[in-house]
Amino acid sequence: MIQRFIDDLKDSTGNALRLSSLMVAMAAMLFVAIAFLCAALFVYVLQTEGLIYACLACAGVFLVAALIASGAYAYQARQAKARAAQAAKDAAKSATSSLLTDPMLMAVGLQVVRAVGVKRLIPILAVGGVALGIMAARRTDSSDESEPST
Repeated sequence: MIQRFIDDLKDSTGNALRLSSLMVAMAAMLFVAIAFLCAALFVYVLQTEGLIYACLACAGVFLVAALIASGAYAYQARQAKARAAQAAKDAAKSATSSLLTDPMLMAVGLQVVRAVGVKRLIPILAVGGVALGIMAARRTDSSDESEPST
């Protein structure tokens, strides 16, 4: 079983390395292509309009590219923050459900039942269940009100 896990890890690492090296090669080729396009734009505008307009045209191209990249970065950051908030909410929900499946908690519960007795414990559990239901209802109501509506 451990060998299969190691083999899967090697395969996924190899695939990730190959894909990332291809991405680096593509980025380098894209950079060279954009450099030649900017040089061609510069030469064309230099011949038709003059040096100042050629410099301004290339600066405009890079400014637009920078604005697009910053917009993409802001979008990705907002998406990452939303995913982190959703993951935290899911983790909080799973933490409360996993508490009831904890073997140590179940063992302690059984010892309490043995010590107190079933006949005395039933009314206590009934009151505790009602209190837990009220708390759960309050928690879901307050979380629904705090979420902004879109």
